[in-house]
Amino acid sequence: MLMRVRGRTAALVAACAVVCAPAAAAAPPQGFQSNASFAASYAQRGVTAVAATAQRVSCYSPEVFYQASLTPSQGYPDGGTTLCNGAATTGEDIGPYPLQDVKNPPARAKDFSESDLHVDPTNPRHLIGVSKWIVNAEGYNHLAGFFESFDGGATWPQQGHIPGYEAWTDNSDPVGAFDPWGNFYAVVFPYMFSYIASGQHFFLSPDVNPTLPRSGMGVAVRPKGAASASTWNTTHGGQLDLIQRTPFNGSNVFDKQWLAIDTNRRSPHFGRVYVSWAIGNDDSGLRIYLSYADARRNGTHTNWSRPRLVLPQAQRVGDNGSLPRVAPNGTVWLATSSFRSGDEPFTMSLTSSRNGGRTWARRSVIVRHSVNGYRNTSFRAAFGEAFIVGPRKVGRFYPLYAAYEQSSAGGTKLFLRGSFDGGRHWGPSRQINDASGEGDALQPNLAVAPNGTVAVAFYDRRLPCPARDTTDATIAGLLFDPRLPFDAANYCINTAVQFYRPKLVPIGHNVRLSEHTWDPQLSSPRFDCICNPASFIGDYFGIDSRGGFTYTASVETFNAAGENPGYHQQQLVSRLRTP
Repeated sequence: MLMRVRGRTAALVAACAVVCAPAAAAAPPQGFQSNASFAASYAQRGVTAVAATAQRVSCYSPEVFYQASLTPSQGYPDGGTTLCNGAATTGEDIGPYPLQDVKNPPARAKDFSESDLHVDPTNPRHLIGVSKWIVNAEGYNHLAGFFESFDGGATWPQQGHIPGYEAWTDNSDPVGAFDPWGNFYAVVFPYMFSYIASGQHFFLSPDVNPTLPRSGMGVAVRPKGAASASTWNTTHGGQLDLIQRTPFNGSNVFDKQWLAIDTNRRSPHFGRVYVSWAIGNDDSGLRIYLSYADARRNGTHTNWSRPRLVLPQAQRVGDNGSLPRVAPNGTVWLATSSFRSGDEPFTMSLTSSRNGGRTWARRSVIVRHSVNGYRNTSFRAAFGEAFIVGPRKVGRFYPLYAAYEQSSAGGTKLFLRGSFDGGRHWGPSRQINDASGEGDALQPNLAVAPNGTVAVAFYDRRLPCPARDTTDATIAGLLFDPRLPFDAANYCINTAVQFYRPKLVPIGHNVRLSEHTWDPQLSSPRFDCICNPASFIGDYFGIDSRGGFTYTASVETFNAAGENPGYHQQQLVSRLRTP
């Protein structure tokens, strides 16, 4: 994400009225759970988890080579840029690349945060995740990358940076989806910046590769059966597969894209690929646009439609963080966040299209909620929202589900609402996280299994950091954190999930998805400047449910068995059986 909405939190438009989120709930509907019970649930529920991105070494040649670093005592045990020196094991093209105007040496991708994860609808043992592929965390220097499994998430033999867009400084906000035939679409956001003397980023700098647009919305397709890390379709009509480039309609900034593909064979728009993102020149001027193309069985697609405005918006109010989803009947639902500057809440609102994205219904409000950042940390908050459509009707309608963060003086909690009448009404807010004591819950994401079971995954901070002089403290690398957070409350992180029946009756308690607690301050990318402690663990992470299992791809920084000696941000892929 490029825009700076409240340091990546945003605000909202109006007073709360009847759709305001609750300031607090008496208890989650499943009741509270002790910390000991939550900690033990990883083993009791048969969860398995692997550090997918630690299984291979990936290298590429960045367009802008940034070498500044921070020290181990500052929380960066293996900071700065590390030259590849022949270490790559992915088989990818390590560069330089045809569109680059420089010849920089290849560097190792060492940190991997902000992910999306999907299960192939034609083969439930085939998974692809996408993530930021970072060569210098302190400089926030990254491309988008992928990791691929053919055995249900146990091993990830194919991975590397996503090719085609190496000639921009960064490729941001990676998202992906499978089409109906098993081809995988990734949408990336390439943009330029340079570094000034302080280390701050000169966004959309005219000095970096000046023959290319300053930013764009790019597509790469991994065809079904791709045999190597570099096998991606990145051109369309003989040119790079850019949906659109800046400037567009007089605006010079794109932000936060998302992707949905219609895989429903009875839909009138079967195979249509929808990409939505924000376009503007500043936060309050951002508006959601959408483009579409029709996928083909061979991994190609038709021309992208010219992006159209999805929703009008009042002046001095911005829209961002759009989430398109496709119902089995082909209706496209899209949720988005609206905001002003300041500390006002967000508005999560909804629209739909019944004609394949050509026209859109009027906006309706799902919920208004506050996202004011997290305690005891420097990592940023974003929109704190998730949205999805169920694959089976509940009554006469396909169910709609929305999850969101709600901040208060007591911390950040998560809530869930459902609509069972096509978005006209929304049910009561249900608290998702069931910690009996202190601990923020954040960054919810949603999946619905083919049987209708709803899964809400999130980051959970209820378990204290490990105690000093313990094996767990060594695994977590706490001696490298300058705050020395031994036994600290509401600081270290685990990933968790809560399951529900289609009508949102909870199935048991929150389940822990990470075997070890991790420290979010270690190796944390500095998204603004090496000189600014504001940091990053990603603004979202991945979840999907298919083939009888639920999978998540989230961040961890621990070193359990020597696989991550630099305590870098890795993608932890967790798996458990879907109830």
